[in-house]
Amino acid sequence: MTAINPALPRRRASYLKLGQLAGLLYVAPAVALVLVFFIVPLGMTAWMSLHNWPLMGVPRFIGLANYFAIENDSRFWGALGFTFYYTMIVTIAIFAVAFPLALFIERPRAGVGLYRTAFFMPVVVGFASASLLWSWLLNVDAGLFSPAAYALGLTEKKVNLLATFQPAFWSIIAMVVWKVAGFTMIILMSGLQSIPGELHEAAKIDGANPIARFCHITLPLMRRSLALALILSVSGSILAFDQFYIILRGGPSNQTLTAVYWIFNQSFVSFKLGYGAALSMVLLVILVVLSLVQLRVLRNPEGVE
Repeated sequence: MTAINPALPRRRASYLKLGQLAGLLYVAPAVALVLVFFIVPLGMTAWMSLHNWPLMGVPRFIGLANYFAIENDSRFWGALGFTFYYTMIVTIAIFAVAFPLALFIERPRAGVGLYRTAFFMPVVVGFASASLLWSWLLNVDAGLFSPAAYALGLTEKKVNLLATFQPAFWSIIAMVVWKVAGFTMIILMSGLQSIPGELHEAAKIDGANPIARFCHITLPLMRRSLALALILSVSGSILAFDQFYIILRGGPSNQTLTAVYWIFNQSFVSFKLGYGAALSMVLLVILVVLSLVQLRVLRNPEGVE
């Protein structure tokens, strides 16, 4: 029998420890970022929400009083209702534009690289910059849309698109779709490209028409991409702020106040930081619940990868 070297187990254990240490060192920067920019601010926000925390002065502990006050805050519930309405409309609009674009650029064709770049280019523009650009485009006198429509004879006079709710709301929808659809397009394109072509070929041979192939092959195999795109779109829409603050300032007549806009108003206009923190925690819970629901609805069925 061959004698086992007693040093081998100790050496193997030291290698495992070194590997574990190297792994911890690799993830340490990411852990530090999450800790500094998420966990610590989240803890501070939760702590602030339990206080009457003025911008200037000494905070005073009041327990759950800020949360009880939310129940009677009709402006917050109205803003939350508008936020949900906006989220539903803009998400449908984004997917209605992004999915056809993804189908168009998914397969190699002449100039497809140029199309992909052109469709994706608005994504690299920051939301604040895009909002400033569209604020100028929508200006009734010095902008582009209203003066152009008047010059072409499409309207009898220059129309202020931001003066009433419906034109202002749909102008914001158009801006967000222009800004975001390219990003959703890339996510959906990745999902389309991950589907093996042999499945479509086999379905063609079996006599499946394009609609049947789309419903029974494309959509089921794109569940993960759809879930990712949907969660990002819904989360981003619920947190909408820049476009409504820069372009509309909550107008006309406070009809476009979003939840985040009201949190900003309470925190940095009314200087009620504790109450604003409580509103933020409520919105966080709503976001988490919605994300979990979406993941459950769009999760892969058993046996489908």
